[in-house]
Amino acid sequence: MECVYKRPEALSAFPGMFCPGCHHAILIKLIAEVIDEMGIRERSVLCSPIGCGGMTVLSANFDTVFSLHGRVPSTGAAIKMLNPESIVMCYQGDGDAYNIGIAETFNAAYRNENITVIVINNTNFGMTGGQMSLTTMEGQKTSTSIYGRDCSVTGYPIRFPEIVAREFPGAAYAARGTVTNPANINKLKGYIKNALQAQLNHEGYSIVEVLSPCPINWGLTPVKAMERIEKELIPYYPIGEFKKRGEEQK
Repeated sequence: MECVYKRPEALSAFPGMFCPGCHHAILIKLIAEVIDEMGIRERSVLCSPIGCGGMTVLSANFDTVFSLHGRVPSTGAAIKMLNPESIVMCYQGDGDAYNIGIAETFNAAYRNENITVIVINNTNFGMTGGQMSLTTMEGQKTSTSIYGRDCSVTGYPIRFPEIVAREFPGAAYAARGTVTNPANINKLKGYIKNALQAQLNHEGYSIVEVLSPCPINWGLTPVKAMERIEKELIPYYPIGEFKKRGEEQK
């Protein structure tokens, strides 16, 4: 019988540990497919944080390293400096990248480190209790915004890939995707491949943000959580490429 599909070599057989409806499992599979297709498994290093993103190391059949909460870009930059031939992926949640680690995230982009950052934006701190993050939507209820986020007090949700595209002329690539349907999955796979190709070509910093549901903390079913991404998140966090490879800053 002809084999038409098999588990990517870069993806381990370890069973997923994510909550029902979470998209981390889909994303780590996409990353593994891209790694196999690009033939870079032996050179790849996944830098993972504390929290939900840290569980991805169990699914990665290639080198991984844990980092302190928010310090993933610094860890990734150090690995890249010590071994320039490695392909470094910094895998983070929005709370890790944009709250606890905003200084590390900002400065890695500012310094134009030749690393690839993948941020899973589910508009809250997932594993630590569903607290408000810098990407929490206006009016969204979390464990630390029980009446809904008041942007007149907290400021508005940040759109970091757009900041990279607008403010860091040396950066190589910035995009945002999601996995709400097959078309978006295929687009996101292309974004991840572009981000890694930028690193392979020594073009500089690349970031791909991924809109992902957190059904448990959102208090929604997996289906309703997917609908929320389409109806509420994408209008504020548009998907697409904000800075393409080789594109000059406008």
